[in-house]
Order: sequence, then structure tokens, then C-alpha cells
Amino acid sequence: MRFVFEKLREGKYDRLRVERGQAVEEIACPKIGGIPHDMVHFAVESVMGRAGFMRRVAGGEALSFKMAPVVEADQMERLVEVMQADAISGFPPAAEMIDMYRVTCDARGVAPYPLTEQDIAALREEMERLGKLWSAVPLGGTLALEFEHQEA
Repeated sequence: MRFVFEKLREGKYDRLRVERGQAVEEIACPKIGGIPHDMVHFAVESVMGRAGFMRRVAGGEALSFKMAPVVEADQMERLVEVMQADAISGFPPAAEMIDMYRVTCDARGVAPYPLTEQDIAALREEMERLGKLWSAVPLGGTLALEFEHQEA
């Protein structure tokens, strides 16, 4: 199963295609600066090895903006929000990002996953790696990604 990100020329969205053999699903993927929103999901779920939006799709769920709530996925969604903020705000100290994650989880009624400063460093490294790959993609081009381990 592959996730194919397409860099669109105009608008607020790129495109994400999920290829499952001959079946293909598509969804709009918000441009947030750096890498697209759903690519942040991919980075977070790759590094953390946890099932959020992308791993749930890889596990067979339909590509959709609305999925049934699951604690682990909600934890990863909050972490995606925090890592987007991290990239936009210029990478403040990791301890501040962990605090922000806890506050974000508390505000949404989600038990936080036990993050470490090493986790934040690994997440930043993966987002930087994906950012370099994405910046090399020309307008109209694509970047295909797959989880190393597909199990959700």
C-alpha cells in the first residue's frame, strides 16, 4: 500500500492518493508550509510506530476526514498538531513542545502519550527528511511513501 502525495500548482490543498493494488482513493491534503498536513501524520506515525490517521488507512479503513474515535489515533492527531506548530514556530525547546502536547490533549479530553525529548528530536529529524524530499518534487509531481511496517 502506498501513499502518493501530489504537489498541486494552486489552491490551499495538495492531493493525497492511497493506492491499494488496483483500488485508488483520493483526498484533499491541506498545504501548511513545509510538508502537507497528511505528510506530518506520516512522519509522526512512522517515528512513533502508533496508529493514527495514516496507519488506520494503511490497515484498511477508508480514506476519510471522519473516523471513529480511538484513543491512540486521537493521541497521534494531537501530536501532529503540535509538530506542525513546532515547525511553524521555529523549533522551541523540546520540553515546551511536550508541555504543549499535554495541554492540547487535556483540552481535547485525550490521555497524552508519554513523549520524551528524544521523541521530539526524532520527529523533527523525520519531518526535515520528508521536507527535503518534498521540496525536490516539482509542481505537478508526486512523492510516494510507504510505512516500513504496514501493520496498524
